[in-house]
Amino acid sequence: VQLQASGGGLVQPGGSLRLSCSVSELDLHYYGIGWFRQSPGKEREEISCISTSDYSTYYADSVKGRFTMSSDEAQRAMHLEMDNLKPEDTAVYYCAAFDTVVVGSCRYYGKQYWGKGTEVTVSS
Repeated sequence: VQLQASGGGLVQPGGSLRLSCSVSELDLHYYGIGWFRQSPGKEREEISCISTSDYSTYYADSVKGRFTMSSDEAQRAMHLEMDNLKPEDTAVYYCAAFDTVVVGSCRYYGKQYWGKGTEVTVSS
């Protein structure tokens, strides 16, 4: 199983980026998926996840209203549309898939698969 995130780059504050994650060998219909990020010197932060039970989408308060997560089961891909980016969004962004993601959260259980990350820098 491989996950590959792409789409990161340098963007000015207020700008937009669309991250994508290709997933090999997993049928996303049966897995919870999510986006996480980590800034230098900080712990990994959960951004958005889609649960395994009702396919609802959870967003962290820090990105709610600005980021939109989607899943394309046919293409075995997930995306993160990021709008109105702020300097504090600067981080390495990771996509992941899990056996179980709890509704209304990014709490996960069971097997986990992580991509290598794509770097996002928000700066003028």
